[in-house]
Amino acid sequence: MNPLVVVTGGTKGIGRAAIERFMSGGFDVITCARNPNDLLDLQSDLKSQFPYSELHCFPADLSIRKELDAFLEFIKSKNRFPEVLINNTGVFIPGQIHNETEGTLEKTMETNLYSAYHLTRGIIPAMMENKKGHIFTICSTASIIAYPNGGSYCISKFALYGMTKVLREEMKPYHVKVTAVLPGATLTDSWKGTDLPEERFIDVKDVSEAIWSTYSLSPRAVVEEILIRPQLGDLD
Repeated sequence: MNPLVVVTGGTKGIGRAAIERFMSGGFDVITCARNPNDLLDLQSDLKSQFPYSELHCFPADLSIRKELDAFLEFIKSKNRFPEVLINNTGVFIPGQIHNETEGTLEKTMETNLYSAYHLTRGIIPAMMENKKGHIFTICSTASIIAYPNGGSYCISKFALYGMTKVLREEMKPYHVKVTAVLPGATLTDSWKGTDLPEERFIDVKDVSEAIWSTYSLSPRAVVEEILIRPQLGDLD
């Protein structure tokens, strides 16, 4: 039986690239996204490409606790051990703390932080019991650098980065690896419509390859942080 990876927000960007990379490495996948049609398209696209891997999809908005709990039940219904979890769900709403629309902080925290927190809590007991597993959380360079137009996004990503640091310390005795992934500007839908050339951005495949390489290390080593920036430098 193939090993299993859970990837949130799997229909686009880094999430989709991670799914493709792990399926090419012989993994089965459980993923979710808000748009059911996007999930159907994903299944259609990858079924023929990876005939020896299974892709299980579930429509859910992980910023809503009820839907997150339903996704967790879906995962558990497969009676499989999730060897890898990639917390990828996220939202970026540009703005500044003093002038953001009311509710921006709450929505951003629910999507970027609470979803990863609650999903990790639901999956990690099996990893602890098996004394095996790897949790990747997609943070951002905004987790370590404040951007003027970052507002609530920076707040949530700083918190998410802190969560990975705490979790890393907690999981050492259980041999569960924890890695924070901190990409700079990556060519995803967040930059849709930009006039900037592609070479100013990280390719999502570079991020997924870095995750795969980190997962592939021996049990004796862990990469605690993957910091990736565009070769030509950060974008403001």
